[in-house]
Amino acid sequence: MKLMPCPVNGLRPVSEFFYWGEVRPMPDPDRCDDAAWADYVFNRNGAPGIKKEWWYHTPSGTWFIAERDTIRDEVLRTWLHASPEAEQQ
Repeated sequence: MKLMPCPVNGLRPVSEFFYWGEVRPMPDPDRCDDAAWADYVFNRNGAPGIKKEWWYHTPSGTWFIAERDTIRDEVLRTWLHASPEAEQQ
């Protein structure tokens, strides 16, 4: 069974989680044109490597960020979005 480290509940079965996409800065909706907004919504960086991703733990209702190596399919670390560690990212 594949396990995922939840920053609140520790190691849990990966079936308890939902992946919600790569963490990336959102353009200012008041200052970007339609082309920039469409680029943000529809285009993703699909290159393999280390990514910061949004994940959701369904039993606890916890959103968090996971740093994951997509080449080795290995979670390097996880943290809550509002944690002091997130401010340093």
